[in-house]
Amino acid sequence: MKNLRGAITFGGFLFALSICVNPAIAQISNVTLDEAIEMALANSPEIKRALLAIEDSEELVTIAYSDIYPEISSSMSYSRNIELPVTFVPGEFFGGAAGTLIPVQFGTDNDWAGGFTVNQTLFRGETLIGLSTATIFKTVQQENFRAVSQQIVTQTRIAYYQVLVALEQLRLQQVQIERLEQNLEENQKREEAGLVDSYAVLQLQVQLNNQQPLLIEAEYAVKETYRNLNLAMGLPYSFEFEVVGSLNEFDVLDLEDTAAINAEILEIDQMTPFAYQNEIVEAGLLAQNRGDLRVLDASLELKDREIMAVRSRFLPTLEATYNLQWSASEPDAPTFFDNNNRFQILGLNLNLPLFQGFSRNADVQRVLIERKDLEEQVRATSLLAQNEVASASEDLNMAFETANARKIALEQAQEGYERAQLRLENGLGSQLEVTDAEVQVRQAEVNYALMVFNYLTAKAQYDLATGVVPFVDTQLSE
Repeated sequence: MKNLRGAITFGGFLFALSICVNPAIAQISNVTLDEAIEMALANSPEIKRALLAIEDSEELVTIAYSDIYPEISSSMSYSRNIELPVTFVPGEFFGGAAGTLIPVQFGTDNDWAGGFTVNQTLFRGETLIGLSTATIFKTVQQENFRAVSQQIVTQTRIAYYQVLVALEQLRLQQVQIERLEQNLEENQKREEAGLVDSYAVLQLQVQLNNQQPLLIEAEYAVKETYRNLNLAMGLPYSFEFEVVGSLNEFDVLDLEDTAAINAEILEIDQMTPFAYQNEIVEAGLLAQNRGDLRVLDASLELKDREIMAVRSRFLPTLEATYNLQWSASEPDAPTFFDNNNRFQILGLNLNLPLFQGFSRNADVQRVLIERKDLEEQVRATSLLAQNEVASASEDLNMAFETANARKIALEQAQEGYERAQLRLENGLGSQLEVTDAEVQVRQAEVNYALMVFNYLTAKAQYDLATGVVPFVDTQLSE
């Protein structure tokens, strides 16, 4: 985790530096999935906030340890008596009549005082417990950083796949329009030759006009998914690039046969294991790996320390004080500390709180209630985790079970379209057959791309649900 923190900090620095040195980098041609994840880890505001929380926890540890060190202070004062103060004493003290008062001046023209004071806490329950509490709080922030990193990686993976599926849908719309335009041109020629009537041409024109708005919608959908990916990567929406990958060339059942354009996607997908009909992950393993459960576990330990700290308020406190002071007084013109006297004081202060109302008892009960609440959160999160793993596993299994049928349907639809075209060219078929075949091809291509998208998305969600996420818990092979 420490290496990940260093890589994120250094990566973000290099990226920001490259932007400053070369603004043209804001227009990168291609970004692979691993590069997108690295940029997300380096630039995500959530990641940076989690890092700041760790730095803040480190400062809190320093503050906690400062309570066991002695507190040393120094002071110095000087006063000039413009008129010496007067005190009235009975006259008989100086041979006067009884019942009279005689003014007597006390003090000198110049008074100095200065020295050092050392306070050392010898025993205070909350201070001793606070040392370990601060360390555990730092652990909580580190676990939170890991959980946030897992979330960012998963969000980036899914956002990247959403761009790919939007591009695939745009490509299919473009291909369909190209097919319709080609068929329209050919049928217009057949109409001129008297081979088909004008109604067949009109059908194609209506179909083409209905398809144009779908193409525009697909273009805007691509732009939206790119903006979402930029958001996941922590970059401005104006950052332009092209993703690398093709869902239609990704073979779920035969990964070795996957096209080279999907190499990075495949490598990241295979960084974490999953087997068809994988057994349900044990709750203990989830608690060991999942970020949210690890944060709650550390929070429970932190709450236990808080309970001990609150209970320690019933214990006595013991402090030691040492004073080293100098004082001086003299008349007329001041000569600083020329006539001074030194004295030292060492003292112990034992404070035993006997009764302060019922607030301390109430404080103990409150933290006990908060701990029970945390236990319920752990139980609810554990149930949610098991459900998320089961759902992601079922989605992956469904992708495996439907992949072969989707692949065969796509091959058959493509073959059917080619046959319908050939039959029309030979005068054996109709334009309606070609149109139906074209619709089947487009639907088969969309279904296959969505199946791959569902598989990759489910795999990313499965990794997050089990708590073993690429780039956070596993690294790319060199």
